Amino acid sequence: MRNHLSRYSVLLVILLSSPLPAYVKTTYMVAMRDGVKLATDVYLSETPGQKWPAILIRTPYGKTSFLTPTSTFDDWVKAGYAIAVQDTRGRFDSQGLDSLFLDDGWGARQDGYDTVEWIAKQSWSNGKVGTWGGSAFGITQYLMAGSAPPHLVCQFVGIAATNLYSQAVYPGGVFLQNLVENWLTLQGSRNLLPFIESRSKYDVKWELLNLESRFAVVEVPIYHWGGWHDIFIEGTINGFVGLQHTGAKGARGKQKLLVGPWTHGRWDQTRQGELNFPNSTRDDVIEAQRWFEYWLLGRDNGVMAEPAVKYYVMGADETGAPGNEWRAEKDWPPRATPTPFYFRDSGDLTTEKSAAMPAARSFQYDPKKPAPTEGGRNLFMKAGPYNQRSVESRSDVLIFTTPVLAQPLEIAGKISAKLWVSSSAKDTDFMVKLTDVYPDGRSMLVCDGALRVRHRYSLWQENFMTPDSIYPCEVDLWSTAMVFNKGHRIRVAVTSSNSPRFDPNPNTGKPFRADNQTIVATNTLHLDAFRPSHLVLPVTIPGGGLSVADPNAASPRDFVLEQNYPNPVYGETRISYSLPRTAALRLTLFNMLGQHVQVLVNGLVPAGKHVAPWNGLDQLGQRVAKGVYFYRLETENFAATKKLIIM
Repeated sequence: MRNHLSRYSVLLVILLSSPLPAYVKTTYMVAMRDGVKLATDVYLSETPGQKWPAILIRTPYGKTSFLTPTSTFDDWVKAGYAIAVQDTRGRFDSQGLDSLFLDDGWGARQDGYDTVEWIAKQSWSNGKVGTWGGSAFGITQYLMAGSAPPHLVCQFVGIAATNLYSQAVYPGGVFLQNLVENWLTLQGSRNLLPFIESRSKYDVKWELLNLESRFAVVEVPIYHWGGWHDIFIEGTINGFVGLQHTGAKGARGKQKLLVGPWTHGRWDQTRQGELNFPNSTRDDVIEAQRWFEYWLLGRDNGVMAEPAVKYYVMGADETGAPGNEWRAEKDWPPRATPTPFYFRDSGDLTTEKSAAMPAARSFQYDPKKPAPTEGGRNLFMKAGPYNQRSVESRSDVLIFTTPVLAQPLEIAGKISAKLWVSSSAKDTDFMVKLTDVYPDGRSMLVCDGALRVRHRYSLWQENFMTPDSIYPCEVDLWSTAMVFNKGHRIRVAVTSSNSPRFDPNPNTGKPFRADNQTIVATNTLHLDAFRPSHLVLPVTIPGGGLSVADPNAASPRDFVLEQNYPNPVYGETRISYSLPRTAALRLTLFNMLGQHVQVLVNGLVPAGKHVAPWNGLDQLGQRVAKGVYFYRLETENFAATKKLIIM
């Protein structure tokens, strides 16, 4: 992670080079409330007798690690800021013991709070302090915000978690093995692993690392910067939404959110994983400059007049594919219809519930032979969208796929899977992936999620299963924004492992890592009408989100097939139809003898009003004869037929 974060640190201070920096650097050992002193470098203008607003950067990676002869704080000091960079407790030149961010928030020791207030008292400070940084730098900021320092004015937080338990260590109660173990190793902090392993359940210690429990006390505007394929994207989303609506007076309504298609720290590249996202790069330094200029220097540069949300809607890596563009909204999420896509025992993924009773599919999960990780929201291995076909071919992976999309389908918001499950074991995991299936067969990962079933009701408590009893549960796949292109299919894969991204569940029900024993489990996904396992997709309503939506653009209440216009037909005509929900449908024309003339629509179509044009040609491209014809709209639970006349 040091390599990735050193990249971020360089981006953090991309400044014009200067042979002789126009600042004076002084190192202070700043005393915290318990007497421990933290090493803090302060960069000030050489002009004496002035007071400046300060930008504070707190880092566990070394306060000088991102400075080079051509990358300095020169431009920032010239622009009118004091810069303070601090080694966090127990790191590099600072005293004390490294405590996994526990001293950065609102606990007994509040290092962020104490540092902000120390800065405000200095002779060179005008009393205004902003903070900056991403990843671990961003986590220290979020935790500082929860301690509400009186002189903290604003923050620019990139790619950071608001809840360390559920976003950085145990999402869904499942240990993020590759991320956590590698990060601790690179920091020389493996000694903290027993602390983490002994707290596989959410507890009061984790509560001290959860800003979401403190939104109501946060008083500052924050610019939240993230990526759809980033390891901490849900923290970015939750931070914006929570503070924008439930923060204290100084925070509420003053948040900004920008989300690109990026993996961790890769906003300078259009390629993420195995896909390209055109026009997706952005410069966080420029945005940070605008943010601090407004809040710290008091210049009305228009940043607060802009929409609160800017996000990139991902699309297929194909020429002319819809999506792959930036959008602006007043709020998050955009206006959308939560649409269930049901799993069928046939392997189909459909918007209609199964009528079968009973229906289920099972697989054998062996913890010693886990399904391998292939991309996803990772840091120390393949990250971003990767082809899942090699994983989907395993016997312990269930896949469910829609028909070919007849039209593009756009989603934006939170994705979740509502499952009914049983197991031969008292505890196991369920993993769910959402993929975009290309016409050539590639199954490209969009997002995924995990759940340790003992935590299906609560992350605070464990509730074990009775073997072979059926339980409802929900898997959180976090948030995304994506257009599935016409001709593609949507797929969901369900299994019980994704290693080494997640630590494989041994299926024994024992405390986390109690021993090396494992049990092979038979895990079952139930699919009948009374236990309809499904994925919920936020299908966007035609017309866009809150900032541009037509208030009359709500989805129709019923299936409707309208009379074609014009009728009689002298050349071309248009057939309109409405869908109350996303559905697989077929719209066909046939003659008086019942013979098919043309198929106008055949596939999955999103909810809303649609028009199918017909040019009067049959399937062979020949113009049809004059006479009476019929057109028929069919879905799984609806059918309607109307007549048209060719003149």
